[in-house]
Amino acid sequence: MTMEQAGGAANESWRAQLGDWVGRKETRHDVAHAWPVAALAATLDRNEPELMSGNAAGAAIPLGWHWLYFLDAKPASELGPDGHPRRGGFLPPIPLPRRMWAGGRLEFARPLRVGETIRRESEIVSIESKQGRSGALVFVTVRHLVHAGGALAVREEHDIVYRDMPRANEPMPAGKPAPAHAPWRREIQADPVLLFRFSALTFNGHRIHYDLDYATREEHYPGLVVHGPLQTILMLDLCRRQQASRPVRTLDYRAVHPIFHTERFTVNGHPGVDGSSAELWTANAAGSYAMTGAVAFA
Repeated sequence: MTMEQAGGAANESWRAQLGDWVGRKETRHDVAHAWPVAALAATLDRNEPELMSGNAAGAAIPLGWHWLYFLDAKPASELGPDGHPRRGGFLPPIPLPRRMWAGGRLEFARPLRVGETIRRESEIVSIESKQGRSGALVFVTVRHLVHAGGALAVREEHDIVYRDMPRANEPMPAGKPAPAHAPWRREIQADPVLLFRFSALTFNGHRIHYDLDYATREEHYPGLVVHGPLQTILMLDLCRRQQASRPVRTLDYRAVHPIFHTERFTVNGHPGVDGSSAELWTANAAGSYAMTGAVAFA
């Protein structure tokens, strides 16, 4: 699809065609099994004996790790060329080829616990078309309510953006410089093993995270892309390392620039004066913002 075609697809008549998807709902059921939790703890290089032992039943699962569950296991014959399920199931069939994790808002009422039966109720709450400098953009917001033990545990709004492919050799937009120093700071190597393991744990088939030929030749990235949810989990993990006694109550986050497997990146935090909040961000090797976030602590 050309940019001109994409622009035409994003007009009012096309948006009206997608109106049927607003309000669409689905419910999924799962069990908060121990193995994915132990595997993610190992992937993040956490020493978590209570989560990595064979007797983890009842242990609190770190916040944000609900993304290990309710996974979409479509047959291989139902996948698109990018590795995602083909368009037109629960999510609308938006005719723009690049689908990206744009950000979201999370509210944690309580942690999930290993062994619990859990339920997720999802609803598409909005679809918005825009025209950006690089062409058509469509934003889809999905609300998820995760229940455990008969009560609401997580309220989430997830923003997804659809856009056209960039032209070959089109330069990557310049990033916005992030603070060079932060009271909370970790440095991480975004190597292919980390990205592969996280893709496997979340059953994310998007090829930009593990297929270098596809990422560079088809989507014109300079390398494999670090997952948005991985960066979000690392920001929550930073809070847990720094303020273990005060769990995160809410997180509002936004992806602003990609990070690639060829670089070391940082996860950063600047707590508020009274310790009840913090500004969070990830930064690429050049020191530019990649994801920004704001948390409030319980």
